[in-house]
Amino acid sequence: MNNNNLIPKLLWLTLFAIAMAYVESAVVVYLRAIFHPEGFAFPLKAFNDYKIKVEVFREAATMIMLLTVAHLAGKKFWERFAYFMLSFGVWDIFYYVWLKVLLDWPASLFDWDVLFLIPLPWIGPVIAPLSIAILMIIFSILMARKFHKGSDFRPAPISYVLALAGMIIVLYSFMYDIAATLHGQMPKPYRYELLIIGDVLFVAAFWIAYIKCRDKARLAPVPN
Repeated sequence: MNNNNLIPKLLWLTLFAIAMAYVESAVVVYLRAIFHPEGFAFPLKAFNDYKIKVEVFREAATMIMLLTVAHLAGKKFWERFAYFMLSFGVWDIFYYVWLKVLLDWPASLFDWDVLFLIPLPWIGPVIAPLSIAILMIIFSILMARKFHKGSDFRPAPISYVLALAGMIIVLYSFMYDIAATLHGQMPKPYRYELLIIGDVLFVAAFWIAYIKCRDKARLAPVPN
């Protein structure tokens, strides 16, 4: 396949994600000015009226936009998934970059944030989602290169198991402290060991799938 259009495609997806991150961070600037004029810190003030529904649907719309641009950029499922991971990872990182520019927040990577609201509120230090976002970007670029070299990417069952286990562990680390989000209490200490285990499982799942893809490409018969 032609490799000449890979870099421009990655650059356009990256630009989209950076611009989208600014839009998201701008919304947060307004929300914090309204609900946390004294400064954003835990325990948080809960708002249970229609505004929480607006936020939930805004997050759902964000995911739809990321999925849409990935679908348009790729042709096969895993190629589209690679572009989704790239867009998501860049968006997540630059969301915090823009918040730092606009609000001078977070003060450190260990400041706590509300990460997501679906299906329950996710909370954790900023470094947690950033570590996953970095992995997503690395994985996505490696996958995209494989597809543009004519290889396929089909994870083995063990990769699915490892990735699912990592996802469950990481999501638990974000959502296990229900009292902090639903009842306005101070959060319990974050379980960094769960994040590390989850990230290691993600790397293992991807590496096994990537090696299988590389071996398949190397062992494929050379056309006459």
